[in-house]
Amino acid sequence: MRLALWLFAFAASAELIGVAFSWHPLQWIAKPLLAPLLLWYLVRKDGRSLLIGWGLVFAFAGDVALLVPGTVPFLLGMACFLGTQICFLLAFLRRAPLLGFAAAGYAVLWAVLNILLWPSLGPLRVPILVYSLALSAMAAAAAAVSRTVAAGAALFLLSDLLIGLGAADLDFPGRDLIVMTTYIAALLLITTGSTSAVAGRDRAGREGVQV
Repeated sequence: MRLALWLFAFAASAELIGVAFSWHPLQWIAKPLLAPLLLWYLVRKDGRSLLIGWGLVFAFAGDVALLVPGTVPFLLGMACFLGTQICFLLAFLRRAPLLGFAAAGYAVLWAVLNILLWPSLGPLRVPILVYSLALSAMAAAAAAVSRTVAAGAALFLLSDLLIGLGAADLDFPGRDLIVMTTYIAALLLITTGSTSAVAGRDRAGREGVQV
């Protein structure tokens, strides 16, 4: 399990170097390794987290699609990550009931951001509206699982928000690097936090039986 995380750290570092220096061949090598390495860790740590695992499979497909420039690959990548958000959302809802304050907060954030970006998104308006709704629901559901998972989900939303700013032609220096840094941290926290939450529930169940 530790080997998978060490290899993930190495691939993540290589990906960030590739992004920082615009070395596209390095990105093509490193980025597709991120989700599979976390999937390897997940299977070894907790083979029951099937929905989280499928979320990582969709993330892998999305990562590959987004390496290709153009509108069609961007939409394909968004569709893949929509699968990721739905899998994560269902996994989180199975583990804990939705918190009202988290749902309300992320709903307001979703509405405000879409209103602000709507005039600049052009033909991407509806796809981003749908995807961001699933993303916000996932982040809201994560708040009830654990602090680690909630932090990972919030970083996932931040990463995709920065991608949305780029789609709206609101770019700034270093945006791509921040996108990848927050995305890598998000996947890591959600994966490791999910396995920790399952382990904690199992321990609580055993203690309850002993009592």
